Amino acid sequence: MAIAKKVADQTLYHLSPKGFWKKFRDAVVINPEISSGLPIQGINRYPPPGSRPERYSTPATKASDPAQNPYWKRDVRRTYPRLSVVTQTELSALLIDHAQAAVVAAPTEGEQASVPAAPKEPVDLTAAIAAVTSAANVYSESHLPPVLPTAYKRWVPEFAPDAPHHPDAYFPMKLIR
Repeated sequence: MAIAKKVADQTLYHLSPKGFWKKFRDAVVINPEISSGLPIQGINRYPPPGSRPERYSTPATKASDPAQNPYWKRDVRRTYPRLSVVTQTELSALLIDHAQAAVVAAPTEGEQASVPAAPKEPVDLTAAIAAVTSAANVYSESHLPPVLPTAYKRWVPEFAPDAPHHPDAYFPMKLIR
């Protein structure tokens, strides 16, 4: 029965010195059995890097066209937030349109596609708010507006018992916890 070789051979894929340098290495190196670490070029990587005759060319994309890729579009340091403007007339139209959920009737056979309604005349924002709040009680003590979530409990001041002091002494300080 032949015993299989289970140890990596350091001379199999790595260069080893010859002649004078082999004798010098054997005399100087602590462990002469260790590999030099220099791979044999024809065996380690085939084909070796840099041996292919063709040259790599970057594929043409929209980003590689200088006419369609100006610097100001690529400069991420200047990507300032863009302002969004909603006028009072647009806001009043949105408030009136979305005050109540519209009831949609079931479609019937032969019904034509609905035509969008003509734009309404602009309404003043204060009139739109008054119309929305008069139609339904928007907020009450039981139905409060949404609050931003916070990671901490809101501090509510409470009076703490006074610090020990003489009962007849002037003590203007009130302790709050």
